[in-house]
Amino acid sequence: MADGAHGLADRELDEWLAGMRGGPVTFDVHEMRAQGRARALALPRGPEPKRVTDLDIQGPAGPLALRLYEPEGAGEQVVVFLHGGMWMLGDLETHDRTCRLLAEATSARILAVDFRRAPEHPWPAAVEDAIAAVAWASAEFAADSPVLAGDSSGGHLALLAALRLRGDACSAGGLLLACPNTDLRLSSRSVEQLGRGWGLDARSLRWAVAEWLRPGVVPEDPAVTPLLAELSGLPPTVLITADHDPLRDEGDALAAALRGAGVPVVHRCEPGMVHGFIQNLDLVSPAAARATARFHRDARALLG
Repeated sequence: MADGAHGLADRELDEWLAGMRGGPVTFDVHEMRAQGRARALALPRGPEPKRVTDLDIQGPAGPLALRLYEPEGAGEQVVVFLHGGMWMLGDLETHDRTCRLLAEATSARILAVDFRRAPEHPWPAAVEDAIAAVAWASAEFAADSPVLAGDSSGGHLALLAALRLRGDACSAGGLLLACPNTDLRLSSRSVEQLGRGWGLDARSLRWAVAEWLRPGVVPEDPAVTPLLAELSGLPPTVLITADHDPLRDEGDALAAALRGAGVPVVHRCEPGMVHGFIQNLDLVSPAAARATARFHRDARALLG
């Protein structure tokens, strides 16, 4: 297992980590949403696609907001992107730059989903919204099955949606996952070792899991923990983990389980990286910029 001798040598990354240490056990969800949105809007916007369109479609519980990024020369492929944020935070603005970069890197249409969040809307609301977005994209563009993508809890939602869609006419054509949650039991060695001081606090994460799961649903249920699910029949998958991420071990375990189930997998644990490194960390760390570029390279290959 890598230590802090590489990647984290970047002074900027060390400073970023220092500011993230000692996260809360709980937090004010509405305040954190507002802060995250404000931080995102203060960042450079990123590449300008040919067209960015905000849409409303009919979702399972009413209007569902989407944002479609169409780069110059976009092909037929569509990536349905689900943002991270502990199932409670994040929105179309917090991941706008991430989606712009992905659209530029892949020349694919990126469809970001403003799914319903906890605690107002517990499981399975977000998964149902993701499935509705996949169905809409499949019908709207009459293309190959859309690829499901996500970071952190968004990667977890992408996995659950792909499992639900398996065998359907609009099943997922691929999975593109960055530092995903895969095991809501949060019992891995990396959670124990890195659950404090590395940007993702395990105490807050356990609270978020409890907020997202409706009463009577337990983390041991394969319906909410992909690592415990039957994985055969899932589409080709890119799964990138990070060396200094509490979710590292469960992501690595899912990659092994996917291979064991016969699913084609590209898996890499990025040395020296922390959880969520694709989410704007390239702005302050050359090492994170290189790791993000490798993630984009894998995305191009998956869509190729």
